[in-house]
Amino acid sequence: MQNKGLIKVFAILFGLVCIYQLSFTFIANNVENEAEDFARQKISENVENYSALRDVEQQKYLDSVANEEIIAGITYSNAKDKELNKGLDLKGGINVILQISVKDILAGLANNTNDPAFNQAIAEADEASKDSQDDYIDLFFEAFNNIPDAKLASPDVFANKTLSDEINFEMSNADVETVIRRKVDESITSAFEVLRKRIDKFGVTQPNIQRLGNSGRILVELPGAKDINRVKGLLQSTAQLEFWHVYKSNELGNFLAQANNVLREVVSKESKKTEAETDTTATDSDIDELLAESEDSTEVSTGNNPLFELIQGPGFQGGPVLAYFSEKDTARVNEYLAMPQVRSLLPASQRYAKFAWGIPQDEEGVVGLYALKGNRNMEPPLSGDVITDAQQTYDQMGRVAVSMQMDGRGAKIWEEMTGLASTQQSNIAIVLDNTVYSAPGVSTGPIAGGRSEISGDFTITEGQDLANVLRAGKLPASADIIQSEIVGPSLGQEAIDSGIWSFAIALVFVLLWMVFYYGKAGLFADVALAVNILFIFGILAGLGAVLTLPGIAGIVLTIGISVDANVLIFERIREELAKGKVQKDAIKDGFNNALSSILDANITTGLTGFILLILGTGPIKGFATTLLIGIATSLFTAIFITRLFIDGYGKNGKSLDFATGATKNLFRNVKVNWLGKRKMAYTISGILIVISVGSLLVQGLNQGVDFVGGRTYTVRFDKDVNPTDVEQDLIAEFGSAEAKTFGPNNQLKITTKYKVDEESTAVDNEIQQSMFEALQSYLPQDLTYDEFTAGGAGKDIGIMQSMKVGPTIADDIKNDSFWAILGSLVVIFLYILLRFRKWQFSIGAVAAVAHDVIIVLGIFSLLYKVMPFSMEINQAFIAAILTVIGYSLNDTVVVFDRIREFVNEHTSWPLGRTVNSALDSTISRTLNTSLTTLIVLLAIFIFGGESIRGFMFALIIGVIVGTYSSLFIATPVMFDSVTDKSKIEKKKKVEEDSEATTV
Repeated sequence: MQNKGLIKVFAILFGLVCIYQLSFTFIANNVENEAEDFARQKISENVENYSALRDVEQQKYLDSVANEEIIAGITYSNAKDKELNKGLDLKGGINVILQISVKDILAGLANNTNDPAFNQAIAEADEASKDSQDDYIDLFFEAFNNIPDAKLASPDVFANKTLSDEINFEMSNADVETVIRRKVDESITSAFEVLRKRIDKFGVTQPNIQRLGNSGRILVELPGAKDINRVKGLLQSTAQLEFWHVYKSNELGNFLAQANNVLREVVSKESKKTEAETDTTATDSDIDELLAESEDSTEVSTGNNPLFELIQGPGFQGGPVLAYFSEKDTARVNEYLAMPQVRSLLPASQRYAKFAWGIPQDEEGVVGLYALKGNRNMEPPLSGDVITDAQQTYDQMGRVAVSMQMDGRGAKIWEEMTGLASTQQSNIAIVLDNTVYSAPGVSTGPIAGGRSEISGDFTITEGQDLANVLRAGKLPASADIIQSEIVGPSLGQEAIDSGIWSFAIALVFVLLWMVFYYGKAGLFADVALAVNILFIFGILAGLGAVLTLPGIAGIVLTIGISVDANVLIFERIREELAKGKVQKDAIKDGFNNALSSILDANITTGLTGFILLILGTGPIKGFATTLLIGIATSLFTAIFITRLFIDGYGKNGKSLDFATGATKNLFRNVKVNWLGKRKMAYTISGILIVISVGSLLVQGLNQGVDFVGGRTYTVRFDKDVNPTDVEQDLIAEFGSAEAKTFGPNNQLKITTKYKVDEESTAVDNEIQQSMFEALQSYLPQDLTYDEFTAGGAGKDIGIMQSMKVGPTIADDIKNDSFWAILGSLVVIFLYILLRFRKWQFSIGAVAAVAHDVIIVLGIFSLLYKVMPFSMEINQAFIAAILTVIGYSLNDTVVVFDRIREFVNEHTSWPLGRTVNSALDSTISRTLNTSLTTLIVLLAIFIFGGESIRGFMFALIIGVIVGTYSSLFIATPVMFDSVTDKSKIEKKKKVEEDSEATTV
């Protein structure tokens, strides 16, 4: 091998760089362990809510030592910034995809117009977006252009005062589209920046936020975030801050009395109408049921004072609160106040009154009703876009408040508003996202300088978040969470433990197997493998990549790839030694001859990895990243590092056998008529394919939430539970639900499609509350709802992990998965065609891959109802399928490479003999690599955690079927597609002369 010295220097320097990169992770982990010990000693488990209190103490400790030097100028703060990032499944946290409402942006650009054409196009776009993968803005323009004579440049649509500088009445629809698309993109960019600023201030280390194409979707990953509800509020709050003048309670007192009288008649008529309809349809057997429903309904429907009976308390005379109501009754009150009969009671001077609710006053959820002084356009005198700074402070009563500073324009309007309120002895309501946080009176005259304050029943955290949101700015449109994954920290720690176990067991087996099979040469391969692992983790840390549980699986799979490269090399060296060559020449020729197979095998696997990296999201990207890095480092360590050790050992004339006594003659002189068995193989494979396709058509697949939409929860109980009983209780609550044991018998995976089309946080909370109530009989009596949703707050009971996928994004994932598999097949076909210059090789390879994919899908279809672990078809499964494709090709390409070599060497042989001889010569490598990889995968399957068990099962089946297909499908199909079996043309050499390929 040439340039040994340069390679040795590079390997040593690169190893030192990797150790340096990983040292930050080691330092940060040490400090965090010290912080955990400190918190554990300070807060006993006997203290109520000890888990949350320990988190606070741990953070205090870390803050206190953040900038203290630990070693060589490294502090905890900069070590934390450079440590190896851990994903949600290892650290806990939240991963969401937010959909910025393009509909809201369009409505805002059109000044919330009432134009019929605009609103018709919006309605049609809403309906089309449920089933279409096109962007909302494309659907809107398509619908609008289909409306006869509809003009985007109408003064009632986009040719308004706000856009007058860019859109005029003479512009065509196409011209306006260009402007609006740019404006929408600017708004989404603005939303992205607002969210980024909010997250930067949130205090989560290593956050990730990125735009996903031009769809208005934004990915946010916050590893380590524990207060999930706080995160959701921070992400989705539009921060629509407004300042309104308020009516006094005595100004609308008569209105409430008149409204109650009108409602009395309306409700009475509706009750009589309902009773009449009931009398004509009810049978005697229905009477008890109807009476029971009547008792469960609100008492208001039968009372004499529909509105007054809901009042929990009056507002103060002359104050801004009209009356107090229970929070659960606010929807009914809104319905009453919105009735035309009720609105018509307002005098002309108050006809634009806008009713709004305050924040809950106590634990019972009593809220105040306010009447804001609206106008024709329902625009506030002052909005939050004038805020230049906001800080969490305390008011005169010592309560948490938020102090705000306005710009010059805002300060002027604020002075006018406070001056008017002072003169009239009235109040100004501070409204955030349509909720009145406070409505202070002004008694000291106009307030100059633009300073104001929001006070309310805040915690310090809520005050800090509100100040953060106001300082970052408001979102230009609402943001809905259309996909989310939440992992509790306990589950994350369990994933780390299981990942380490699987990694350690797989590594130990591989190290021992290589020594057992190849003796001292295997020991050198083990050293190269250890260097390979160091390189992988060092590169991951240096790149700032995120390590996930599938990523760990990718690293463990890389061990198999690394072993495969060494096996190819050692088997070729053994062949050269068997020919009688001296050791030095055998080693040289063995490395050179194996190089082509190694490159081809790893390139085909790498191609599938690139497809995963491009089309995958979240954990799948983590798997692809580690796989690709592993392929590169495996090539380097197998070809160069192993060679350095072998050459160094043999330079003094020492003998190296590349085998042990037990394996020296293993698979030597194998003579099998492989092609003679192809008819039997075709029959077996045909039967398996028919069974698989039949099962797919009849029974289908267990599609996960990724593909169909819905919500799924991993719930842990304090005792073993029967999933069938739990499922029945959940079906009674939601109408449709599924509960399956997930890992231990006290843990279930619960899936429901209840309200799958509704993506608001309110619906998320409603479903969790209903699930908590449905599971009451299975949970400890003292477990609260907050503890249930937070994974038990240290008790490891409750929701440990949750995921939500909207139906639209589920369709996107399904389409991306289809194109990923199809794209990988096309790319592979073209690569093999380019590499081997014969379409017969491509046909054989693609046939084997299609065979493997169909059988794996069929097995999942046949067994998903009986296996004791989850066999859902989701993104992880697609990653498994693509990995199976890569592995199957890896095996097939090695065989094809040997066939090509034998064709060039033995020109007089008939093709059948050439193929059989090539398969004989590679059987040792095929079985060795497959066995090693299988043991590695089995270790992960058994010890790697429940969340990736289905993923590993798919890979195990894929390796078995892939090994079989490379011998009995790919090669026979290639052989049968050649018309002249007696000979095959020599292909033109792609390689340069032997000197160019010498390592």
